[in-house]
Amino acid sequence: MTDDRRMGPPRFGSERDMLRAFLDYHRATLAMKCEGLTDEELRERSMPPPGLSLLGLVRHMAEVERAWFRRVFEDNDAPMVWSADIDFQAAYDASASTRREAFAAWEAEVENSRRIEREAESLDRAGHQPRWGEDVSLRMVMVHVLLEYGRHNGHADLLREGVDGTVGA
Repeated sequence: MTDDRRMGPPRFGSERDMLRAFLDYHRATLAMKCEGLTDEELRERSMPPPGLSLLGLVRHMAEVERAWFRRVFEDNDAPMVWSADIDFQAAYDASASTRREAFAAWEAEVENSRRIEREAESLDRAGHQPRWGEDVSLRMVMVHVLLEYGRHNGHADLLREGVDGTVGA
């Protein structure tokens, strides 16, 4: 892994600034865990589930970003990136994927999510979560996606360790 250039969250700030910073920190953590690896190394699997790889995590997080920002706040019927039937597990299969393809999709979804958050006047902005059939707030979505990154970045630690023996925050 290269030098840690992530911008840490502020120690004090508004609720929105804090959520935005923590979410961006975890997005940067996933990118950092994948930095400097070849497509083959990114597809390496460390432990069950058998389809789990760093590239699979990047693909999965593209689906998470799309499902929780684009589908909730813009288009409830927007198709998922790698699954016609909203199967989040399908993204984990990165056996034929490349860094370029996976990161392009993930970065596009991240940028769209950031735009949605920036344009919202309030964290109370409501959107419709089609899978639940219920409305949710932007605040709830940001916290949920932040927790998704936290959980999956823990997996990324283990996967990266399996590739080159490094561990870190």
